[in-house]
Amino acid sequence: MRVLLDENLPHKLRQLFGDNIEVVTVGYRGWRGKENGELLRIAATEFDALITMDSGIPNQQNLDEINMGIILLEAESNRFEELAPLVAQVNVVLKTLKNGQVVRVKS
Repeated sequence: MRVLLDENLPHKLRQLFGDNIEVVTVGYRGWRGKENGELLRIAATEFDALITMDSGIPNQQNLDEINMGIILLEAESNRFEELAPLVAQVNVVLKTLKNGQVVRVKS
């Protein structure tokens, strides 16, 4: 499974994912600053899921046309210390995440 971490998330989260999950950041991929629609379209050609804190994505995009799932992290901030405890639940969600599906993971 290939997962893309949105640019608003700490790079250090990568180390917390399961061994069978390849995690790449938007910055590493060279996609910083891309609009959500464009990012989703190009990411869906390479990745199975996008992990983000951008709560507007489900309302702004037609997710039926996106060939990947989205995990929306909900926490007090995007600091590593706030988000790290959510990754265990994210690893579970990734096992059943379907294309076009949005799953919220809360602290």
